[in-house]
Amino acid sequence: MNMTQLLLGWARKKPAAPPPKRSAPPRTTRGKRAHRPIDDRYDQLVREMLDRYQIRVRKWRTSMSGCAWEVHYKDGTVSRLIESPRPRGPMSAAVFLHEIGHHAIGLGAYRPRCLEEYHAWAWSLSELDRAGFSVTDRVRERMAHSLAYAIQKARRRGLKRLPPELEPFTPESLTPRG
Repeated sequence: MNMTQLLLGWARKKPAAPPPKRSAPPRTTRGKRAHRPIDDRYDQLVREMLDRYQIRVRKWRTSMSGCAWEVHYKDGTVSRLIESPRPRGPMSAAVFLHEIGHHAIGLGAYRPRCLEEYHAWAWSLSELDRAGFSVTDRVRERMAHSLAYAIQKARRRGLKRLPPELEPFTPESLTPRG
């Protein structure tokens, strides 16, 4: 385990055997999920964030990916839109808040784009923590790999100087040393 992994708090030793398979979540009739008490907290988080930042969800995605954008109309109004997974667990909540974070910090507020990704992830994790939800190792790992991908993309597009905040997330820093 290198120092970057230790500081980021997501490194784990590989398990000797694969973890046991989880059983499927309880289902009600017609294939819908049974209601869990945590669902109310996630729903409250969604309502709070959409209202606070005046954002509309164009589509709830089934995958753990998302997108945030704005539409500027001729009359001067702006619609803030996202697509993301509906928060049902730590990972989907982190991705949802990451997309909200793009609007919260301001789309295009940071250059290069990989730095905006960093700030959107940082905002997402701080909001998860503030709201009392757990920030799991898998969420931190997802953030690190997402930022590594953003850095690679920026380099392919001609990035000259990497912002210092992103140094721990370079693909070279994230590869395990043997």
